[in-house]
Amino acid sequence: MLTLIINIQELLQIRDASVLKVSGAEMAELPSIKNAYLLINNEVIQDFGPMENCPKLEGVNHIDATGKTVLPAWCDSHTHIVYAGNRSQEFVDRINGLTYEQIAERGGGILNSAAKLQETSEDELYEQSKIRLEEVMKLGTGAVEIKSGYGLTAENEVKMLRVIKRLKENYPIAIKATFLGAHAYPSEFKNDHQGYIDQIIHEMIPRIAQENLAEYIDAFCESGYFSVEETAQILKAGQQHGLIPKIHVNQFNVIGGVTLGVQFNALSVDHLELVSDEDILALQNSETMPVALPSCSYFLSIPYTPARKMLQAGLPLALATDFNPGSTPSGNMNFVVATACIKMKMTPEEAINAATINGAYAMGLSKTHGSITIGKKANLIITQSIPSFYQLPYAFGSNLIDQVIINGKIIA
Repeated sequence: MLTLIINIQELLQIRDASVLKVSGAEMAELPSIKNAYLLINNEVIQDFGPMENCPKLEGVNHIDATGKTVLPAWCDSHTHIVYAGNRSQEFVDRINGLTYEQIAERGGGILNSAAKLQETSEDELYEQSKIRLEEVMKLGTGAVEIKSGYGLTAENEVKMLRVIKRLKENYPIAIKATFLGAHAYPSEFKNDHQGYIDQIIHEMIPRIAQENLAEYIDAFCESGYFSVEETAQILKAGQQHGLIPKIHVNQFNVIGGVTLGVQFNALSVDHLELVSDEDILALQNSETMPVALPSCSYFLSIPYTPARKMLQAGLPLALATDFNPGSTPSGNMNFVVATACIKMKMTPEEAINAATINGAYAMGLSKTHGSITIGKKANLIITQSIPSFYQLPYAFGSNLIDQVIINGKIIA
């Protein structure tokens, strides 16, 4: 089926197929065509250009985008949207003065989510999670990474990954699965870290690899969670079973996780609320994508990733939601883009690059997603009538999306 979008006020993020990510000063550039058309053939972009070159085709589905902006659908490379229940009480606890770390010490946080998930059937977990997935799709997300990590036992980690697999099979959105058994230590292993690590290495990873349930492996490399040395054990075991590293680093402390990630050729290092000069040196000339999660900083009232410092050092940067029940109960990439502009001082061009082409790179999808490129998936956002794309982060509280197209079909 052919779909022709015409009279596009501005078509954003026009890229050659060779561009897989953008870095440093390049991130301030967002190639576009004004008064444009775009032709979709089934699931992919077949052609685009200025309206003066628009082909005259019969029997095609026409969409008139007069006054509207068209851009690639968001690519959200860091989420935990498969979870059970919620942690709204902890939200109130933080308002009353408890820190994220104090809540965790009282058995809250990740262990609270793990307890809820262990009591929830796979079918019920799927039903809860698909509602969140449908929500983010309507908000313009066309590719998403989903982590396990609230199971903390072999059976429940596998249960989470099976739910992710079911979502992948039942929805058109591109989904990447990450095994995050090293999210926290279960209570029974509080004083036996190696015991739990051995369980991850010898029981969980082989089973997940055998069932082909994940592409990536992750760990929460942070003080009070998994040390650099412990994380290294887990990443090494994952790599031996074909799992590609992605790491949580520098959320609360700088302990050397970024350097470790680069040493393991991690696809991404995520959070980075704190970034040292040593971290920047490690990331320079690497293939690892730094990923910022500004809505997590917003929700927890912790520092924001120092985007300007990183871009001035020539680094790339991606943006993601961190959608999870404890520190970011939102998968709204529109809010993430706006928050990056408002709080991290990224320009709208930089933020959109970070949320599209670089987000795609951070989950291994930049050959098929993240830009307006012939042959890539027709995953698109069509905005409402707006004066310019600057309106997207400027009017941060408004939903300015008119239509969302995923794999060539309108889904919202």
